[in-house]
Amino acid sequence: MRYEKERQELIDCARAMERHGLVTLSGGNVSMRMEGDAFLVTPSAMPYDTMLPEDIVLIDKEGNTIEGIRRPTSDWKAVLYIFEHMPEVNVVLHTHQPQAVAVSLVADKLPVISTTMVDELHAEVAVAPFTISSDIGMGVSTVEYAGKALAVILKQHGIMAYGKSIEQALSAAVYLEETCHVYLLALAAGREIPTLSKEQIEAEDAPRGYYGQG
Repeated sequence: MRYEKERQELIDCARAMERHGLVTLSGGNVSMRMEGDAFLVTPSAMPYDTMLPEDIVLIDKEGNTIEGIRRPTSDWKAVLYIFEHMPEVNVVLHTHQPQAVAVSLVADKLPVISTTMVDELHAEVAVAPFTISSDIGMGVSTVEYAGKALAVILKQHGIMAYGKSIEQALSAAVYLEETCHVYLLALAAGREIPTLSKEQIEAEDAPRGYYGQG
């Protein structure tokens, strides 16, 4: 079996998504770009706590199974569309996180309201129009509405988060949910919500040299 390490990383990521309240049971999915136009994806309708590396499916760019006995995620068309049109992206997460879905009901975008958004999402996050589950439209909307952000909120559905690595994509999803929670709390207060200025965003986004261990 190829890519055993990467398969386990997908499972660990999916379990982290559930631990952070972004999905429940078998909701959502995780996928990773591999070499030679191949992609690892989580299986459809399988709880993450029972998943083993051999349950992860390796598919080609047409969605055909290369390795695996499970049915790949039903969102594979959308996921492959994102990989095809966003070559800088190596990992895609889809979740049904409730705070983000709530924001999609009351706003057309999540503005930049905190330093966390600048650090972890890089820009305001758009709310894309509603598309049904398992439809390629989820991927089309993600590509269209991505902008400079590392996530897109899918109206009345969930989110797509993405990045160069699992760590970056998962961080984007987790901190998007945190920021959506803050936004909804502020919205409930009935006051105008201040956003960061262009100058503040640029200052926050500038390298400061004290993050990480290196």
